[in-house]
Amino acid sequence: MTDFGRQRLGVNIDHVATVRNARGSAYPDPLRAALLAEAAGADGITAHLREDRRHIRDGDIEALAAALSVPLNFECAATPEMQAIALRHRPHAVCLVPEKRQERTTEGGLDVASDQNRLTDYVWPLREAGCRVSMFIGHDPRQIEASARIGAAVVELHTGHYCDLHAEGRFAERDAELEGLRKGAAFAASLGLEVHAGHGLTYDTVGPVAAIPEVRELNIGHFLIAEAIFTGLGPAVERMRHLMDAARDPSA
Repeated sequence: MTDFGRQRLGVNIDHVATVRNARGSAYPDPLRAALLAEAAGADGITAHLREDRRHIRDGDIEALAAALSVPLNFECAATPEMQAIALRHRPHAVCLVPEKRQERTTEGGLDVASDQNRLTDYVWPLREAGCRVSMFIGHDPRQIEASARIGAAVVELHTGHYCDLHAEGRFAERDAELEGLRKGAAFAASLGLEVHAGHGLTYDTVGPVAAIPEVRELNIGHFLIAEAIFTGLGPAVERMRHLMDAARDPSA
């Protein structure tokens, strides 16, 4: 079996900002959360700057870019405004996601196949600036192939449907969705894409996804921030890190 190396954990700190913004206060500070996650073993920090600034704000991106010693994964919609912000800060990674104003959270993957020409032009300046560009997509082979064609370095497979099926007790459908993720990850890797995964993962669902050998990184946020209310962010990140490692090497 190919050795794909240690799997990375990216911690999304968006919903620290959600709590802050609920009161219009200066706390809790997303940067403080990012630094705590980093100290607890996070390999990177993810922050999604939405067009409506519902959680992360421009000042948060500036603070994260200046202070982090681990890579910053800047999630955004593929708009001219977000491209300009990414080019100004030049984060380690730019993950392009679909975005709708009315949604609570990102509901599905980006339709790369239907927007190849525009996305090819959009991705090129980011690549030239040294950013690793990722497409947040489902495991549909058409979307994976299109992501490779437009010059993305990474695909991040959307695990939300798998997690929803698990929560609803629809285990046969969950297992079929997991198999789709496995096949999608293998196909993407065969095309030379680095494979990440994320959305909705919890302690109960992370293991089977972490065990997919081609998945090099998991990005997890909402659950860890929620769990931090009860255990603290450091212990929550440490436990997730342990479960990921155990899924890769049960003897560890």
